[in-house]
Amino acid sequence: MSEYTAPIPGLDAVEIAEPGAVTVVVPTFNESANIRRLLRLITESVPARLPCEVVFVDDSTDDTPEVIRAAAQDCPFPVAVLHRAEPVGGLGGAVVEGINAATSEWIVFMDGDCQHPPSLIPELVATGERANAGLVVASRYIEGGSRAGAVGGYRVAVSRGATWLTKALFPRRLHGISDPMSGFFAIRRSAVSADVLKPLGSKILLELAVRSRPGRVTEVPFVFQDRFAGEPKSTAREGFRFLRHLAGLRTASPVARMVGFGLIGASGFLPNLVGLWALTALGMYYLPAEIVANQFGVAWNFLLIEQLLFRDRRAHRRWWDRLGRFTLLANADLVLRIPLIALLVGRFGMGVVPATALALVMTFVLRFVGTEALVYLPRRRGSRARRAA
Repeated sequence: MSEYTAPIPGLDAVEIAEPGAVTVVVPTFNESANIRRLLRLITESVPARLPCEVVFVDDSTDDTPEVIRAAAQDCPFPVAVLHRAEPVGGLGGAVVEGINAATSEWIVFMDGDCQHPPSLIPELVATGERANAGLVVASRYIEGGSRAGAVGGYRVAVSRGATWLTKALFPRRLHGISDPMSGFFAIRRSAVSADVLKPLGSKILLELAVRSRPGRVTEVPFVFQDRFAGEPKSTAREGFRFLRHLAGLRTASPVARMVGFGLIGASGFLPNLVGLWALTALGMYYLPAEIVANQFGVAWNFLLIEQLLFRDRRAHRRWWDRLGRFTLLANADLVLRIPLIALLVGRFGMGVVPATALALVMTFVLRFVGTEALVYLPRRRGSRARRAA
């Protein structure tokens, strides 16, 4: 459960009476060594004429919240700490919490490791006001920008590859955004609704641009700085979360989900055939072997569909309920297909091959619709209320 920490002495850390011009949201995870420097740089960078508040959304397991409290004593602006006991959604979830906590029209998001220069905060806000933009991205990939602080060719290559992949997948939504992987940007509070965001991992700018893109977007260059202290948080696990996030965004529409469903179903032939070969090699008769091997394909498809297509809908039912319903639908497909082929051949005079192809298409569509409706759609509230009564 998320909750604010106790107010910082001398500062109204939770309730700020007058909204500032800019809220700086800083997600943190064990960044205690960077806090004092970051707040000092923000103090030096934001002019007095630009009202400012800073909200730390903290998932730390160290003393970062206590360090923030102490360092905030010397700040001329309000500082709040939102400590999350359960860091739902990772860094992206922290950013959504920050959006909900912000009181200003402009919200600037930046990392807590000092790699994003606070000196750019006033420029981000001023650029957004001049351009009447809803989103201002600090970009490493336009003239004047640089990845100087991303030490190592491997990290640079991964970042470039991720940028190319996202822009290839979302050419329209990311038009005008040269650096969709940037974690440093400003957004107009009225241009975004936190309710539509479903973050997974750290790439919240990508989430914002795809699900809730503001009408006008502009960019300013920035030079990626060296990390002041601590170790980078990027891991292979975070990379897999990014790929799942991409898949979830790309398959958000029904048509895209159906295409993904078909591709996953086609990939299920591999474990099916491998299982059939193994079982028959062990001496099992081919008919029961076909039935058992089909379950390998069903399990494979279920795992991929859970991770790539319906990850955000899994909370509506327990995993064993979803698995049972999915397995029933997948095996019903086999039972339905044979009589359907017989009907098309015997009643309508179709050839065996075109009848089989048509039956495959028809049962595929039925299986997709059934999977959405019976496995992953939320239960009706009325029916749950009646059962509870």
